[in-house]
Amino acid sequence: MNWPEHGSNPHYLYEALNKEFPDNRVDFSANINPLGPPPLIKENWNSLLSTISDYPDPNGIELRKRIAKTEGLDENQVLIGNGGAEMISLIGRLLTGQRALIVQPAFSEYEQACRVNGAIVDYHQLTSGSWDLDLESLHKKLRDTDAVFICNPSNPTGVYYSKPVLMELLFACRENNCLLIIDEAFYDFIYYYESLVEYIEEFPNLLIIRSMTKMYAMPGLRLGYLLADARVIERVAKFQPQWSMNAIALKAGEWCLESEIYRKETINLIVQERKRLFAFYHGVQFNVSPSETNFYLLKDPVLDDQIPLFRFLLDKGIVPRHTMNFPGLEGKWLRFAIKAPVENDRLMEAIVEWRNNHSSSL
Repeated sequence: MNWPEHGSNPHYLYEALNKEFPDNRVDFSANINPLGPPPLIKENWNSLLSTISDYPDPNGIELRKRIAKTEGLDENQVLIGNGGAEMISLIGRLLTGQRALIVQPAFSEYEQACRVNGAIVDYHQLTSGSWDLDLESLHKKLRDTDAVFICNPSNPTGVYYSKPVLMELLFACRENNCLLIIDEAFYDFIYYYESLVEYIEEFPNLLIIRSMTKMYAMPGLRLGYLLADARVIERVAKFQPQWSMNAIALKAGEWCLESEIYRKETINLIVQERKRLFAFYHGVQFNVSPSETNFYLLKDPVLDDQIPLFRFLLDKGIVPRHTMNFPGLEGKWLRFAIKAPVENDRLMEAIVEWRNNHSSSL
């Protein structure tokens, strides 16, 4: 079976499984803010109409300035693009013919971007359950690689790696003359997240990828950026197509940076719902990853392969993210976004029904 590569667009999943596509469904497969786009975007949406009658700024100067100011960087240390996925693709071009090490399980596009550009890809596979980074083992592999990809917090586990841990890895990468590429697509869902942005000047081997589509619930607009040494930005920018960014996304990005109250409200909701969900899962004897962000891995320990549970939930109109294309997971877990309370309630009701029908196996 050809499993869909990503979450969202669940009609492809139902089609692949030859299942009827339900009208009353809840999509837990895409890790998007359940509050929807920020109020500033909703309130000013009509004003964006005028921006489509002219070409967008190909350099996104205004948004670039705002991001640089927010992060304490120079403008030439910021590159804006058509989502974090474009930044990954451009970095793949940078690594043409080189060796890349991916901390797994991880977002599949790191590997795709590397392989399509002729890079040799190796894995640093984490132990399922704790997903500890195992720095000692990781350091030994740095001698044979040119770049390391790591997502923090991790997608799909939601595990957060602390600043001291990543600093140790950053020093080790510099000692071994390799790049450290940190994908921070979900960093803004964690109050206490400590980025390594302040070390970009000191460590020209550090690249940080950001997405503005998850926290700000606008994946349809596509907006992300890369933070790195100015010389790295200059090299990566040469691979970027002209008119990569659209005018609506650029303006919406400016409003997102002004939406700190909305971001705090989002984090409060996510923390509250995560606590409620995890307490529930403990009660029904399900295993859950130690996530600190807006999604998590879940499994029924009775099952090795979670496909029976997956199909059961799909029949109920509940769409998890399969893990068939995550190395080390291969269907043994399911991933769920944390959504609004009423939607999480519906998921928990379905899990109770499943557990009642399968409790004899415990």
